[in-house]
Amino acid sequence: MKALKLSQRDSRIAAVGLLLLALLLAYFLLLHWWFVAPLRDIAAQMDDLRDTQSRYAAAIAEKPQLQQRIAALGAGQAASSAFLPEDDPNTAAADLMQRVVDAVGAHTEGGSCTVTQKMPVPNPQVSSGEPYRKAAVSINLSCDIEPLVGVLQSLEQGTPYLFVDNLNVYRNPVAARQGSGPSLEVQFTLSGYVRPGGAAPATAASAPVPDEAADEAGATP
Repeated sequence: MKALKLSQRDSRIAAVGLLLLALLLAYFLLLHWWFVAPLRDIAAQMDDLRDTQSRYAAAIAEKPQLQQRIAALGAGQAASSAFLPEDDPNTAAADLMQRVVDAVGAHTEGGSCTVTQKMPVPNPQVSSGEPYRKAAVSINLSCDIEPLVGVLQSLEQGTPYLFVDNLNVYRNPVAARQGSGPSLEVQFTLSGYVRPGGAAPATAASAPVPDEAADEAGATP
């Protein structure tokens, strides 16, 4: 079998190809992985650091405006009419009980409703990390359904924000048998938040309110 003999032109092309291949291998083995790739990684890291520095510089430049906004929000919270006007939980609890009496007295249509028991709840439970003080009272009512709905709506709507919790409603067996008097016995806890620092009240939309108030504002029973 005769060996394939390349022409002088083909030999030159093959030699140039082998030379280019050798140079390419030498570049990757000796230069790229040892020098070029690390330098490119360093350049990318420097770009990331410059971007981070720019973001921090922009945030630092906005610090005075942010501090002014935080101070304004704090002042608005102190003046918000979403809080109870009293600065003491015991006084606020007495105000809550009076609000229940007033609400019951304002809803006499469609049946009767009376307050059978009202008492403050000492040390009402608050969420972990809650920054606001809470006042709560335990209420017992003897009501018909229509005035009960009106009382609960008037308590949970409007300002200051009040919250009805642990609501229990059951039929009065004596009234059911005799067919006279309110048909429902109602138990619930009414709570609200005491104004921070005892600041003077303002308009209802003047500032943010506690998280619970934001979640439950406008709820109906």
